[in-house]
Amino acid sequence: MSETLELKQWSDRYIAQWNEPDPAARKELVRELWAPDGLQVLVNPPQEVREAAANLAVPHPSLEVRGHDGLNARVSRAYDLFIAPGEHVFQAAEEPAVLMPNVVAVRWSMVSIATGEAVGGGLEVITLGEDGRIRTDHQFVGVG
Repeated sequence: MSETLELKQWSDRYIAQWNEPDPAARKELVRELWAPDGLQVLVNPPQEVREAAANLAVPHPSLEVRGHDGLNARVSRAYDLFIAPGEHVFQAAEEPAVLMPNVVAVRWSMVSIATGEAVGGGLEVITLGEDGRIRTDHQFVGVG
């Protein structure tokens, strides 16, 4: 199997965790994909979070979640907010790209089920451990 195909299959599994309706299967995907101390950083949080942080003299806040339990809660909440209502699904926006050894970029879209049009999206810059699991994931929402 080619390295490109393996990366594509890995990327598909990454996106699948965000769409997975079964909580037990979603939790298992998180455990398979992420290192036990894996970290996701939402680099550019929503405007209201940035405004609240600015009021506290924090100019560029980011939001972080670490570890399987925290990551499962993060993925589950995203599912509840964006996928469970039945209006959207997350999809790959393009093929994943290797940026350097153990660093990949995954571009994604949130797509309307009714129209097939992208209504949102972003970029993940992911570092992988030697075991192929996610060590860090820097998420840039709205970057596409």
